[in-house]
Parts: sequence; C-alpha cells; structure tokens
Amino acid sequence: MSAQGWNWVVAGNSNLYTEQTWAPNYSSRNHPNPSGNNDPAIAPQRPDDAYIWQRMSAAGSSFRNYGFYAPRVSTGQSVAADPVLNANTDHAFGGYNLSCPDAPGTFAPRSRTCAPTDRFTEWKREFDEYVASGTLPTVQLVRLPNDHTSGSKVGMPTPRAYVADNDWAIGQLVEAISTSPYWESSAIFITEDDAQNGPDHVDAHRTVALVVSPYTRTGRVDSTFYSTVSMLRTIELIVGLKPLTQFDAFATPMIASFTNRPDTTPYRAILPTQSFTEVNPVGAPLSEESARQDLSKEDQIDEQLFNQAIWKSVKGADSIMPAPRTELWGSIPNDQAEEIEDLEEQEP
Repeated sequence: MSAQGWNWVVAGNSNLYTEQTWAPNYSSRNHPNPSGNNDPAIAPQRPDDAYIWQRMSAAGSSFRNYGFYAPRVSTGQSVAADPVLNANTDHAFGGYNLSCPDAPGTFAPRSRTCAPTDRFTEWKREFDEYVASGTLPTVQLVRLPNDHTSGSKVGMPTPRAYVADNDWAIGQLVEAISTSPYWESSAIFITEDDAQNGPDHVDAHRTVALVVSPYTRTGRVDSTFYSTVSMLRTIELIVGLKPLTQFDAFATPMIASFTNRPDTTPYRAILPTQSFTEVNPVGAPLSEESARQDLSKEDQIDEQLFNQAIWKSVKGADSIMPAPRTELWGSIPNDQAEEIEDLEEQEP
C-alpha cells in the first residue's frame, strides 16, 4: 500500500501507527494518512534518524530531493518538514498536483498552483547545472506522480494520457542521464506509487521494479523474489551505507539484475503514440463518482471505485473488472493454516 510503501522505500520499516491507520485510510472513509509522503515526523523509528537521507547526511554523502516528502505550500514552493531533507530539496520542483504535467509538451497546466515548468524540465535544469560544474549529488530522489491519474473525472486527462505523460517524463530522464558524463557510474531505480491491488493476472501484492544502468543485464527479466526493501538495500550498498533496520539488513539485494560487463550505449526516449491531450468526456464511465473523489492529495479516494473507473476508461464501459488475485501466503485470512491443514491431510 502507498501508506506503508513510502516508509518502506526510504526507511526500511513501517511503524505501528502506519499499520493501524492504513486500513481506515483505504476503507473509503478517508482517514488521514500523515505517514505517507507528506509528514516524515511520523517515522518508523526516531524521526530524526529513520530515513536514508538522514544517514546519507551523517555519512557525508551528497543528495538532492525532487518531490519526496515535500508538499507544495502557499508560497508556491515545495517544502519538506524534515530540516535535513528540506536543506537539500529543489523548492521549485512541483509537488503532488494532478493538474500539473510531469513532462514538457503534454497537457497544459490546469491550476495556478502549478510550478512555472513541468517536473522533468525543472529536474533537467538543475541536472544540467550539476553536469556543467561536475558536482552531481551521489543520490537523487525524484517523484513523478501523474501515474495516479484523475480516474474518469470530466475534463481531466484520461488515465491513458496521464500515464503517457508520466512515461514520457521518465524516458527523458533516463535519456538525459545516459547521455551525460555521469552515465558510466549511474544506476536508476524506478518503482511505482499506487501499484497495489491491480486487477490483472498477477498477484496484487506485486509492484513495478526497474533498474537502468550500464551495468544492468539487458534483454532479460530478473525473476528473483525481491521486496521493496531490496531496492533500498541495493542503493545502500552502492552508496556505502549501513542498513537502516533489520528488514533491509536481511533483504535480498538486486544483485542478479547486474553484470560486471558495462554497456554504455545511451537510451533514447520514445515519444508515446498515445495522445497527451485526450480528456475524459461528459458521460465517461463513473465520471460523476470520480468527480466526487478528493484528488487534491494522494490516497483520499475510494480505491475500488477508482480502480473501476480506470478499468472501464481503458477497457470499455461494459467491461467487467476482475477481482484482484492474491496468492501469497498471508494475503488471505487463515490461508496459511488452511494450506498446512491440507498438507497434513495428504500425508500417508
């Protein structure tokens, strides 16, 4: 879940408060989710010593933040509550706001609260400055949020258009890094916010995990069973940080995704064929229900209704969204006990 995921991806843990409050947050009753991407004070351990950026700061490793735990405030700037993170945050980078594009040349900003430029362009502005001065930070945290979509809300980009905007921004980011002097020593780790409970043929507990580097194995899928903390642990090993918790200490690093034979061929972003300006029309499936959702902040929606709206927008108004698959042990109440009982009954 997103409520837990933000803590897992940057702190290697999820505290008791988060575990007790994510369920009512996702129950359609919209319980506040301060442990998500907005308030780092509700941390798994000590708020001042729980996150990877705090460990990097203590170790003298440079880092730069673009959108992590930095909501946009009334001044128009993105401000992080954590002073260590805020001191290393690009305040001009646009925070979570579905009215604002991730990439250039996609859809026009729909709010005066949008940053002066799209998110990729602002990141690229600083990246070019770092390249010119030879001072690129060791780690960059970049958030591109438009994969959340606005469901089928009338007048907003369709889910397809939002995802195309998000993909285009990511593709251009990869191209920029891979054509820079820093490419030979770079690794880009990409995971998705709100990939949970997806209705398809794969277990709903899974999420997207991409690693882009001259040292990644191309042309293959690494089917090793990883967790979100595996990505965190791999970053720690590359940077030279000790584990944050017992969970990342015992997590499987993503070693099988890498090779010792680098291929420095740069990547070229492919312009999506999907229209960036396609909007949800009047009468779109569940458009009225989507309009009643609170889209001003992440995770304030009716999750299942929103999934239905996205499914019907993509698959057709008359299509039936399948139930999410859950096949991991522990994903269904008492499933472990029932499976053990079945095995015992089969014993001679």
